[in-house]
Formats: sequence, structure tokens, C-alpha cells
Amino acid sequence: MAVQPEGTPCWADAMFADLEGAKSFYGDVLGWTFGESSSEYGNYTQAYANGKAVAAVVPPMPGQEGQSAWCLYLATPDAAAAAGRIREHGGEVLMEPMQVGDYGTMALVRDPSGVFFGLWQGGVHEGFEARGVPGAYCWAEVFTREPEKSDAFFPAVFPYRSKRIEDDAVDFRVFELGEGPVLGRMRMTDDFPPQVPSYVNVYFTVEDCDAAVERATGRGAVLRFGPMTSPFGRFAALSDPQGANFSVIDVTTTEGRMPDATDVS
Repeated sequence: MAVQPEGTPCWADAMFADLEGAKSFYGDVLGWTFGESSSEYGNYTQAYANGKAVAAVVPPMPGQEGQSAWCLYLATPDAAAAAGRIREHGGEVLMEPMQVGDYGTMALVRDPSGVFFGLWQGGVHEGFEARGVPGAYCWAEVFTREPEKSDAFFPAVFPYRSKRIEDDAVDFRVFELGEGPVLGRMRMTDDFPPQVPSYVNVYFTVEDCDAAVERATGRGAVLRFGPMTSPFGRFAALSDPQGANFSVIDVTTTEGRMPDATDVS
């Protein structure tokens, strides 16, 4: 795999107090299978879609118990330098860059609006082995209550170009690298309960959005939005039984024309 451009979403994982419950839920909803837990790395367990590594689940470390949440990692060739830029532009480094064997180097950080995400400097583990196919990562959006902070931060830390989507109904931007968009930014409205913090919403691809929602809610997930058909696909937002927010999308079912976008970078 070629080295990914800096700022490319490259991996996702989540901590679950009930690890076996998470494996059962996502195995049913997304068709994941799981590798052996690595006791050397806190029982970190990779998830696979058709034999390709697409995510991971792990039990919380002592003192980190709490509501589960998906963490998106952005690629960087130099995690220490990226962490320095994050501090310089008003973000926080919650966990300093740490080498994980020969797999790579990780850091956990937060943007000035409170959005939590990770950095990944790949070693032998370069990230997702599949994207955009059933069970695999497809897309992600920064959901923030203070979009002006995120809008200034992300293009300052990563080589993003920023475009504003022309839609009176939502305040939405996309960050682009190379030939196209890699990350969205959505303003959180009053529709979100005040106790819901800013976060990154990760989308996983499914063959049939409605069927995936039925499986998820049948296993105790809460449907937050949708299913809705858009120019990008038919999607729905969910919270899993342990509280982690995520979305599912069928990219083959589309409706309407793509929205116009204005370059604001």
C-alpha cells in the first residue's frame, strides 16, 4: 500500500466495556469477523470484512471506562510534528505519540471545539485494507457545536482545501485532499441533546441500509436519523447498544443531484 496523504482517514476503533457484546452486534449488523485478541496490546481485536481489516474493538483501560465512542484516525508521516501543529492551532494532545510495536505510532488528540480523533503514523499496519465495500469504512463527518473553530483548525493542521456546501438547510463543509473530499464538517443544531458532545461520525458501508437498520435496532441500537436517500447514498444514523454513534450507508442507492460547493480555503 502506498503511503497515504497526510490527513487521510486511515483507521477506526472503539472501546467497549462489553467486548463480546460489541463483536456480536457488529458481526450481525456489518458482517464483521474478528481476529484473535492481542493481550500484549490490551486485548485489541481487529475486525474484518471479507478477510480485509476494516476496524478494531478493544476493552477500556483502567480509568477510561465510560460511554463507548468510535475514534477516527488521520494519517500522518510524522505524528510528533502533527501533534505540535495541533497544539499550535489551539487543539489538545490527550495522549502523546506512542509507538505500538512495529505496527506504527498513535496519538489521541482533540480539536478546539472538543472533537476527539486520533493520529496514525503507519508502520507495518498502514490502516484500512478495504474501503467503500460492504462492512468497510466509507466516510466520516466532524459534528461540532463550534464550526468556526473546526473550520480554522483542520486546514491549518492538515493540507486540506475547504469547500462550503450550498444548502440553506444545513451548515456543512467538506475538506479535500488531492482529487476529492476526505472528511465532512457538520454544525450540530438544537436537534442534538445538550449532553451530546462534539464528535466524529463514522459511516460504514452496507448492501441494504434498511435491512442494516432493522438488524441494528433489533439488537438494541437506537435509530437517530433516517433512513434517508441522498445524492451520496441511502443512509441512517444509529447509536449502538453501548452508546457509540455510527452511521450506515448504501452507496448504490442514490437520489437527487449533487449539491453545489464553494471554495473557501
